Amino acid sequence: MLTSLQGRSVIVTGGSKGIGRGIARVFARAGVKLTLVGRDQAALAAAVAEMTAAGAIARSAVCDVSDYDQVRRMVDAAAEVQGGLDVVCANAGSFPQVKMVDMTPEDWDQMMANNLRSTFLCVKAAIPHFERAGKGRVIVTSSITGPVTGYPGWSHYGASKAGQLGFIKTAAMELSRYNTTINAVMPGNIVTEGLEGLGEDYLKTMAASIPLKRLGAVEDIGHAALFFASDEAAYITGQQIIVDGGQILPESLEAIASI
Repeated sequence: MLTSLQGRSVIVTGGSKGIGRGIARVFARAGVKLTLVGRDQAALAAAVAEMTAAGAIARSAVCDVSDYDQVRRMVDAAAEVQGGLDVVCANAGSFPQVKMVDMTPEDWDQMMANNLRSTFLCVKAAIPHFERAGKGRVIVTSSITGPVTGYPGWSHYGASKAGQLGFIKTAAMELSRYNTTINAVMPGNIVTEGLEGLGEDYLKTMAASIPLKRLGAVEDIGHAALFFASDEAAYITGQQIIVDGGQILPESLEAIASI
């Protein structure tokens, strides 16, 4: 059993839906003080209501996480209201599918801003609070797509997610002076609103290619994030864990068929 996180101060970006909401749900059950960050106030309000019912002291913050001034204000406000800052879950991101032949330079830049720049900005804004507290945790939501696998239409997404893993290696060294760790969770195919939008055929095909024969739940990512935030993970930093039901393991469809 992990040491209780009851009463700790947590920020989850992209927390109003999808994996972020799943992460928030797991932390809420641990009894934390929680700031959910997103762009949709109505979606945030619904998420806050759910987290409060689950046992968290929860609030929302509308923020464009690619804008440093907004991020800094959001982080400072969360720390002030919640009595400090213990954990930042840098989860916000996007994954529009577009092949390179149709991709514009602006599409590429927007993906890097949403997924990679935002990770850096959230960590940078949190440093003064981790320094003040003498400790901290950062958990980054990366992906198997980019660092391990590829998929047509997501070259920009894959690059941003691989970039996050490159970022955490040096960030881990620089954050060590503040007794702060940074690690990444790498989801495979997780059932979210965005994934469901790709269609039932896609969901069935992807589930069939996974050894556990199912797609993951958002809480599966939340539990991994909760471990990285725990006292028991205090000596783990600059690392990543794949949570994918074994998706990356088969050499071929024939390998899956033989299970």
